[in-house]
Amino acid sequence: MAAQRLELVIGSKRYSSWSLRPWLLLKQAGLPFEETLIRLRQPDSASRIAAHSPTGLVPVLKDGGLVIWESLAICEYIAELSRAAPLWPEGRSARAVARAVATEMHAGFRLLRENLPMDVARTIQLPSIPDAVHADIARIQAMWSDCRARFGAEGPFLFGRFGVADAMYAPVATRFRTYGVALDPVCRAYVDSIYALPAMGEWIAAAKIEPEMAA
Repeated sequence: MAAQRLELVIGSKRYSSWSLRPWLLLKQAGLPFEETLIRLRQPDSASRIAAHSPTGLVPVLKDGGLVIWESLAICEYIAELSRAAPLWPEGRSARAVARAVATEMHAGFRLLRENLPMDVARTIQLPSIPDAVHADIARIQAMWSDCRARFGAEGPFLFGRFGVADAMYAPVATRFRTYGVALDPVCRAYVDSIYALPAMGEWIAAAKIEPEMAA
């Protein structure tokens, strides 16, 4: 019954990386939800978001009277609802690593996010990528490769089955595609697996018909 009351408030699909994470996780979990989309950088964007979010940011998940306003907390809540499709690895060691991987994305890679902002509707050729961003890219590739090697035998995702960690890195996969970042074969195959998800195709198709944001 709780899942039938879910409402996810998100920003523009073209640009809102934080919105993509719980949206994709809900889709993969098969949990029904109502989507409320607020276009970003519009004259009324702040007031519309403030009507839903105590922080003035998206995404926000509502379940009846409960309001959850932070992406990783939303993903944790979805994982608790999704008993039929576990969204964290079942093994204790794998689950601990998955949480570390997810929280590293949540708290880190600032230079990557600032220099390669998400835009799933475009392919962008940059003249160069700053060295500090290359360090973020190298760390992400090392982490992805390690997870795939140690825990990925049961499927194409970081821990085999799709889960919270994959939802956290899905926007990174789009950044790598958008900016043509060269990846090793393992990481390139992982990005391909993210893009092969029907839900990911649905998000990108919707993003491509959104107008560009004002500068």
